[in-house]
Amino acid sequence: MLELKAAPLTPEAFAPFGDVIDTRTADYFHINAGRTRRYHDLARVETLGEEARTLISIFVSRPVTLPLELDFLERHPLGSQAFMPLHEERFVIVVAPPGDSIDPSEVRAFVTDGRQGVNYRTGTWHAIQSVLEREGEFLVVDRGGEGHNCDEHPLAVRVTLE
Repeated sequence: MLELKAAPLTPEAFAPFGDVIDTRTADYFHINAGRTRRYHDLARVETLGEEARTLISIFVSRPVTLPLELDFLERHPLGSQAFMPLHEERFVIVVAPPGDSIDPSEVRAFVTDGRQGVNYRTGTWHAIQSVLEREGEFLVVDRGGEGHNCDEHPLAVRVTLE
């Protein structure tokens, strides 16, 4: 079993896998007569293949217990997938670079601070939604349309927090 300690999520550490979505470190401009800050273009939404379209969904996830034990990672070969917590839910992220297989030495674990979201790049291997402490609601942006867009790869992983 692969043993990982989830490190704090930072844009630099997560860059090989996608984007960290966090308004505290992003630029903005004012709209709506100056009453609204627009944090523009926080993540690159990718939708590949015929008749692809962008989906916006809400996921509601039950909390996991620690240590988090996983037996597979999944990937979406035709599009990115973004998760943004709606109520400052912390969650654990387990990722591996895109590819046809997973090298255990390249698997990483992170934990958000509750205000951060992530956007997994197309093909990035990742764990299922793993919210901590309480049930969580997430705004999810991903790909819909024709084609097979979810692969699973068996991998035994145990994650603890730093």
